[in-house]
Parts: sequence; C-alpha cells; structure tokens
Amino acid sequence: MHTNRRDFLRTLGVGTAGALLWPGIASGAHSSHLVILHTNDTHSRIDPFPEDGGRFSGLGGVARRASLISEIRAQHEHVLLLDSGDIFQGTPYFNFFAGEIEFKTMSKMKYDVATIGNHDFDNAVDGLMDVLPYADFEFISANYNVHGSPLEPHVEPYTTRMMGDIKVGLFGLGIAFEGLVLPSLHEVVAYEDPVGVAREMVQQLKMEGCHLIVALSHLGYRYDSGQVSDRVVASEVEGIDVILGGHTHTFLDEPDVIAHDHGPATQIAQVGWAGIRLGRIDVVFDGQGRVQQWAHHQYEIDDRLHVT
Repeated sequence: MHTNRRDFLRTLGVGTAGALLWPGIASGAHSSHLVILHTNDTHSRIDPFPEDGGRFSGLGGVARRASLISEIRAQHEHVLLLDSGDIFQGTPYFNFFAGEIEFKTMSKMKYDVATIGNHDFDNAVDGLMDVLPYADFEFISANYNVHGSPLEPHVEPYTTRMMGDIKVGLFGLGIAFEGLVLPSLHEVVAYEDPVGVAREMVQQLKMEGCHLIVALSHLGYRYDSGQVSDRVVASEVEGIDVILGGHTHTFLDEPDVIAHDHGPATQIAQVGWAGIRLGRIDVVFDGQGRVQQWAHHQYEIDDRLHVT
C-alpha cells in the first residue's frame, strides 16, 4: 500500500506533535516501522534565505532542520538520516571554512550516511580529506572508484544498517566527472557505469539479506539527452526499492514510481536543494521483513518550525 500526503504540514501545522503523528500508516504488534529522512544539494546553506521577497525568501536553515529532525527522532525508534551529495559550495561558509561548518552541522544532526556529489570535489580530493575528520557519518559511492586515492579508507561502495529486525542496504551513485569536475580535482578517483554498478550492488545487498535497498544518487532525476539518470537506473535495474536523488535540484512533490516486470517498483524521491525541504519516507514491514505500507512526505523548512 502506498500513501502520499503532499503538503500535509500546511494542513496539520508545524513543530507540534500533531504534525508528526499523521494518520494513514500504522505498525502492528508484529511489524516494524522505519522512518527515512533525506536531503540533497544543501550547497553550504547554513542560514535561511534572506527575507527579500524572492522565490525562496525565508526558507531553509540548519537550526530549523535540526529541531525538526530531533522532534521526529523523539517519536520514532528507527530513523535513518541520509544525504545525496553536493553538501559543499554556494555560500561564503564554504569559501571561508572549506566544508568544516557543513560537516559539523550534519554531524550535530546525526546524519547516518551520505554520498558524494560533484561539488564536493571543488577543493580537490585533498581539500575534502582536510575536512573529513569533522564528518561523523559514513560516505558511500559505488561507481566512484577510489582505489589508490586518499579517499579509499573513507568511502565504501555500500553499507548496511540494522533497524530493529530490518536490515537496510545503501549504496551510492555519482555523476560523470566530464564537464563538471576538472581531472586535477578528482585525481585518481574514476567514474564507472552507474547502471552496471547498481546491478552489482543489488546482488550484493540481496546476498547479505537486506530487506530494503536504497540508492543515494547524485546522477540527476532525468535528462532529455539520454544521459544516465535516476529514471534510467530505476528502469534498467530491478531490486532497488528507493532512489534518493540529487544534482538536478528537482522538487518532486510526490515520488516517481517505476514499475518492474518482476519484483517491487522503484520509488524515486528528491527534495530540491539548499535545505528548503526535508524528505520523509515511512516504511512498515511485516514480521517476515516484507514491505507492507509506504508513505512519502516533505516538510517545508520555514519559520513555523520551533528552533530549540
């Protein structure tokens, strides 16, 4: 069963228990409830956008996001907080502190796993290495081959998390460097075909007994050119339950669901950019670890959120 409640915050209010305890999905005595929270392309946006009447006037801000995440965690035992890359670049915070502030704030929010976007190489591999000690969370990227790079000890192709009785497998996918990242910036980190790598990751994670497989993707939602995108991967690779996308700054108000001939559909989600929204996916599993219900939501990060 799939449940979608777009703009539910506007109906229920923000920053209150009622906003986070919405109807329509419930776990029984022999089921497990997982909450996935996700961001992408936050681009060094630490403060809210200025109140200047622009399109994003007053939106965003890590303090508000942190308060909301804390409130959700207080109400749910099993919460994963994930990011799909391009953490860096876009405000003076990056120009002056080179990513330290971004990683420190994400660590305070207790992010679990992130993948690497093209802008995360803007200060080259050495620059990324300099600030990695401030990141208390895992980095994954399956199609960026980091063998022989300083990143090799710090970036894995995939990871798994036990959330109660549910095993979640996560792998990362990154966009091609050509035209986006100078060779001198990504050094010996090599791009590999995301579709082939994704198939390998699905096989590996199924072999390890994962009940849910999630791709953190910085490929982009879709392209008219036929370039590999989230939609391409979702269409060509069976077995990925969720693709949490990035790069194209796409505000998907509801998930794009790609059906397969065999097995469950793949759901694609993306929440724009700059920390304007926080995505939420609730998944209920039965006692055998099979998905029973889905619900997708997006929180708009604005001044209705209480900062604690």
